[in-house]
Amino acid sequence: DFSLLPTFFVCRLIQFPPPPLKGGITVTMEDLQCLDNGQFLNDVIIDFYLKYLLQKASAAVAERSHIFSSFFYKQLTRRDNRQRRHQRVKTWTRHVDIFKKDFLFVPVNQEAHWYLVVICFPGLDEPMVEELGGDRETGASLQGEEEETRGCTNRTDVAESPPAPTHSDGADTQSGMIYELVLIIFPLIFDDYASFCVYRPCILIMDSLKLSLHERVFKLLREYLQSEWEVRRGSQREFGPDQMKSSHCRVPLQDNSSDCGLYLLQYVECFLKDPVAHFELPLSLEKWFPRQQVRRKREEIRDLILYLYRHQNLENPPLDHFFTHSCHCAYDDSLHF
Repeated sequence: DFSLLPTFFVCRLIQFPPPPLKGGITVTMEDLQCLDNGQFLNDVIIDFYLKYLLQKASAAVAERSHIFSSFFYKQLTRRDNRQRRHQRVKTWTRHVDIFKKDFLFVPVNQEAHWYLVVICFPGLDEPMVEELGGDRETGASLQGEEEETRGCTNRTDVAESPPAPTHSDGADTQSGMIYELVLIIFPLIFDDYASFCVYRPCILIMDSLKLSLHERVFKLLREYLQSEWEVRRGSQREFGPDQMKSSHCRVPLQDNSSDCGLYLLQYVECFLKDPVAHFELPLSLEKWFPRQQVRRKREEIRDLILYLYRHQNLENPPLDHFFTHSCHCAYDDSLHF
């Protein structure tokens, strides 16, 4: 019975990361209740767990990644032109150069449905290939070495998005067509294709329902990238469909009406744990994780919050007796309490 809890407990359970670290998310008992079966995850749980995932990720992957707040996209849509939209979120990246990041994660909530957008390699203006443990090469240099077929970002790139109405990309440029031809030839000639990482600037949608049309999302995020580049770099750069392709990933789908937020979190968790190396669009990730893994997610997140509560509030009594299960957590000591 939550009504028996002192007001302090109802208002605040934890802050993560805790002071003096900046950007902490405050989680309350009310937020914790949305982890009950059948409830929709709210923005607090989404933002909290995304911060946790980034802290848990390896230092190398965390350095390559940036996660936007769940409010970012909502703020981006509240103005009627590109410059005014960017003005609303301009300060959100004042401490980070997103064009030095490989992956930008954007949680989106539209009409009570959560899905994930991943902007990949926004700093690249053309595809690149990197031998594991080696240096990246640009698409231009790869085209110049076409006879050596060292260039590719994809073996194929024929269905950028599922059904035709949701395809947002225009015709490839001539150089892009040459590049795609190289992509097809490369894996057929080299047996060690898996030892190469293939990078391309693109915007990926990971949606556990596949019911939404995302053309406006692609458009707004391309415009945001263009404005951000102009403001931060002081020059012009195109982020159109030819330069920044868009694609709907083939991902595990939910089998109910309430788990969309859990799937969003699981997508990010899997991506950070093992980043995609070959960007052959659309990405086929249907077997990324079993559905049972998502079904355990509510309990795992609740256990994590209670674990952090016990470490951040050592003087307060335990809360386990307010729940139907006991908290059995095994988290490493690298977490900031």
